[in-house]
Amino acid sequence: MRTVEQILTLMGGASAAAAHCGVGTEAIRKWRQARAIPPRHWPAVLAATGLALEDLPRAETDHTISSTQEPTMTPAPNRTADAVPEGATACLVLGNGAVFWGRGFGAAGKRVGEVCFNTGMTGYQETLTDPSYAGQIITFTFPHIGNVGANAEDVEATTAAALGLVVKADLTEPSNYRATRHLDDWLKSHGMPGISGVDTRALTVMIRDGGPPNGVICHAPDGVFDLAALRAEAAGWPGLEGMDLAKEVSCRQSYSWDESLWAWGEGYGKQTAPKHKVVAVDYGAKRNILRCLADAGCEVTVVPATATAEEILRHAPDGVFLSNGPGDPAATAGYAVPAIQGVLEAGKPVFGICLGHQLLALALGAKTYKLDRGHRGANQPVKDLATGRVEITSQNHGFAVDDKSLPEGVKVTHVSLFDGSNEGISCEAKRAFSVQYHPEASPGPSDSHYLFHRFTGMMAKAG
Repeated sequence: MRTVEQILTLMGGASAAAAHCGVGTEAIRKWRQARAIPPRHWPAVLAATGLALEDLPRAETDHTISSTQEPTMTPAPNRTADAVPEGATACLVLGNGAVFWGRGFGAAGKRVGEVCFNTGMTGYQETLTDPSYAGQIITFTFPHIGNVGANAEDVEATTAAALGLVVKADLTEPSNYRATRHLDDWLKSHGMPGISGVDTRALTVMIRDGGPPNGVICHAPDGVFDLAALRAEAAGWPGLEGMDLAKEVSCRQSYSWDESLWAWGEGYGKQTAPKHKVVAVDYGAKRNILRCLADAGCEVTVVPATATAEEILRHAPDGVFLSNGPGDPAATAGYAVPAIQGVLEAGKPVFGICLGHQLLALALGAKTYKLDRGHRGANQPVKDLATGRVEITSQNHGFAVDDKSLPEGVKVTHVSLFDGSNEGISCEAKRAFSVQYHPEASPGPSDSHYLFHRFTGMMAKAG
């Protein structure tokens, strides 16, 4: 096995290696620091050096916990890579073979999916019930998960969408006046396993540098694990690309919604005098998005993701809202795009967010692609190109709209200040606009609530 320094020398130095792999020199510095090269760069390295796969340095794959509750990244003495550390009742096994050991909580069992990380500091219950997290295991970078317990109000869907959660610290007793149950109990009721005692900083760096890997989270109270089977299951999972998950999380039949935003000391309100009729297409809609529409003066009718243009227009809406949701937009496009195009042809104002933003772009003739690493958290800076204003936004997506594929008449309105990816589009001729982020801010900052009023303004003008 060659060292990172030896490989960099073979590639002509750090700058040449960065150019070969399409990264900056900061990434090369991190390779040196980790003494390993992320798997996604192996093909470029092999092509540039002529080395074999076994020549490449790998990251340590035995991430264990100690018996004193403190996680450690180094194997215990005289322990083989596949030995279960003392006290371990859960593990996270990645598709590249890496194993993170820890203590299980929540439901016993295993789940396989894409491992991502979320940087939000609040709203873990809203995050776990966000339908956009279907197919994903969430690593929380914030350490105090579970401290406010759980309740019946802070949910974005009846069924929790996430597959599991990975945290550093053990869950504590809830300390919040709104808590009605312990997070551990809530997770068990939703069949969701969790693992604590993991070095989440190391896992986050791995995801950041190598992209979101496939993984299996397994909670086995008896401490018995079949690592070979878990590794095979993680490696064999097909991934989110090409996967249509909107059908799985969408409602099965239409329904009306009139609940509005929560107020301190009052709870949720009710819209009793709506000014606009809106049909919301449910690709995985969060409840607080529907509440924002109601709060902005809308009578909301929610329809399934597979609703046709005819079924949508049958409700005689003043405007159509395209919701957030999980999975690959190109896979959902088969039934969603014809419906959206029919709505656009009918001249109805359209507002989309998240998956709805991507589907609107596809309906207008653009393309989407999978990001190397997704945007997930409540602290994502986005620039409004029209005003120059920077909004701090809440986001949850692994795919994006390709700016270069946008047709004439469709303009970019917002960009990410993290990676320059598209965050918003508009088409004045079709009276349609969309953003990639979540303006309902649940959880997250409320910088973007104005977008709901922009939508109602469009409907009022269309009159």
